[in-house]
Amino acid sequence: MRILAIASIGGHWIQLLRLMPLFKDHEVTFISTKPNLKDMVKGHRFITIPDANRGKKINLCKCILSVTWHIVAVKPRVIISTGAAPGLIGILIGKLTGAKTIWIDSIANAEKLSMSGNIAVKIADRVYTQWEHLANSKVIFSGNIL
Repeated sequence: MRILAIASIGGHWIQLLRLMPLFKDHEVTFISTKPNLKDMVKGHRFITIPDANRGKKINLCKCILSVTWHIVAVKPRVIISTGAAPGLIGILIGKLTGAKTIWIDSIANAEKLSMSGNIAVKIADRVYTQWEHLANSKVIFSGNIL
């Protein structure tokens, strides 16, 4: 199965890497915002995209275009993200292209879902939280990945 795994740098990326055992029998392409992260996913395809956040509109536009281009090129069957903005963009574009989409909200969001997580609930096929008390009919708790 062709999987696209996308996350911003920092904690989002580390949490995505914790899922690597799940990817062992699949063709996985990783997407993130820093080229040096490629060394952490040796043996897998790695793509660098522009970083984005709601405060930098031009970078957000560049990120949307880049993520869209790569999703069309890779043609993933599943898109999984641990956040933040680039991952949410991937989930949205993935839904539009027919991919199954999975959002895992960051463990750092202990009191409530992240802003991106609240949007993902409306878009993604599956949304997971890493905090049992945040689970509900639309958000699944299955443990944490840290």
